[in-house]
Amino acid sequence: MDLSTLNREQYEAVTAERGPLLVLAGAGSGKTRALTYRIAHLINQRQVFASQILGLTFTNKAAQEMRERLHELVGSEASSIWMGTFHSIAIRILRSHFTEVGLSRDFVIYDGADQRTLIGQV
Repeated sequence: MDLSTLNREQYEAVTAERGPLLVLAGAGSGKTRALTYRIAHLINQRQVFASQILGLTFTNKAAQEMRERLHELVGSEASSIWMGTFHSIAIRILRSHFTEVGLSRDFVIYDGADQRTLIGQV
């Protein structure tokens, strides 16, 4: 994995000795790239198990980009990483622990269109 393509701030985030790590920066600044390389660095250099890593992004586009890059950087281990948007990670947790939070196994989350349809039916 070639870290020479990273700028100074990205390099520092990728190779930081301690974690967890929060990356805050403006749009187009390379946050997704830094987070992707950080995850790959943890797996390849620090021998962290992929299943113990959580990568949260704000958009589905960034999450998909990370998945694709990580498959290139760490291979099949990428599929074990807990990675996605806040919403997709939250639903994954809820699906695993639905009884603890009082939900049924087949609970449904309504998006805006579903909500409008339901209100129209009432």
